[in-house]
Amino acid sequence: MSLIDLRSDTVTQPSPGMRRAMAEAVVGDDVFGDDPTVNRLQEKVAELFGVEAALFVPSGTMANQIAIKCHTSPGDEIVCHRTSHIYQYEGGAPAVLSGCSFALLEGERGMFTADDVRRATRADNPHFPRTSLVVIENTQNRGGGAVWPVEAVASISEAAKASNLHVHLDGARIMNACVAARVAPAAYARHADSVSICFSKGLGAPVGSAIAGSRAFIARAIRVRKMLGGGMRQAGILAAAAEFALTHNVERLAEDHAHARRLADGLERCSGIAVVPPETNIVYFDLDAAHGTAAAFAERLRAEGVWTIATGPQRIRAVTHLHIRAEDVDWAVARIHALITQRT
Repeated sequence: MSLIDLRSDTVTQPSPGMRRAMAEAVVGDDVFGDDPTVNRLQEKVAELFGVEAALFVPSGTMANQIAIKCHTSPGDEIVCHRTSHIYQYEGGAPAVLSGCSFALLEGERGMFTADDVRRATRADNPHFPRTSLVVIENTQNRGGGAVWPVEAVASISEAAKASNLHVHLDGARIMNACVAARVAPAAYARHADSVSICFSKGLGAPVGSAIAGSRAFIARAIRVRKMLGGGMRQAGILAAAAEFALTHNVERLAEDHAHARRLADGLERCSGIAVVPPETNIVYFDLDAAHGTAAAFAERLRAEGVWTIATGPQRIRAVTHLHIRAEDVDWAVARIHALITQRT
């Protein structure tokens, strides 16, 4: 084996069938609203989430930032977990693009509660920023791909609505959550004002996300997408890949989850490694300091043909995806075990 890339499920490449769908896509000018493949994808996403409308956008970050800008005003405060993608990995965009600050919540594996939201919601006082939005990330990346129970999302939504707050569901890996929990996407979406989905992670498309909600929300989102430079022309070539992904690559996410559990089981047999039990396709593990830093270990592992990412001084992330097979997992575990053994 020459290379096992476990850095992220974003490294997936389109399959031959997906490439054919892209090559054969009927296209038009999407900014004018006349790309039939984009329109069909948007209708499919809206139906999937049980909402009125959806909008195809270039990336998950843009989907989140559109939602934030639609739901807030400059000076507002966003409630989210301190490990949320919108806070950790989107370049400070809420502050720059929407003029918003954060109220950061704690909680195991990126989860928080309705009571946490109530405590974080500001009183109506001109001295304070106005709390306007709650963001839930499902699955929770930094939480090890943790899956939100529908009941927890519903409880938070109820608390938010009681204080006139909007709820955005960052669903970059929402289909992983749905497959793992055996829950329909609409069961989550009904508790949010907007929801996003990313096609270029475990679903295997090369580019693209979508955001969904009411018709009024999407009308505003189209305007914001234009402001952010996200209006594309013959985007049906990309939408065809996303449509193929929704048709062919959802149920197979269960294989990625099984491979993540296989990886975690193998790592648990390695001395000096503590594994965060995976719920979906993301495995975090912590190295004992005796084995060096996570960054140094990841570099040594890369030299052995296994690519991972150090996400903390002693923490490493590995993500399974459609290019990873059971034998790849076993090979990766063997390489990690060999490096651990050499060090001890």
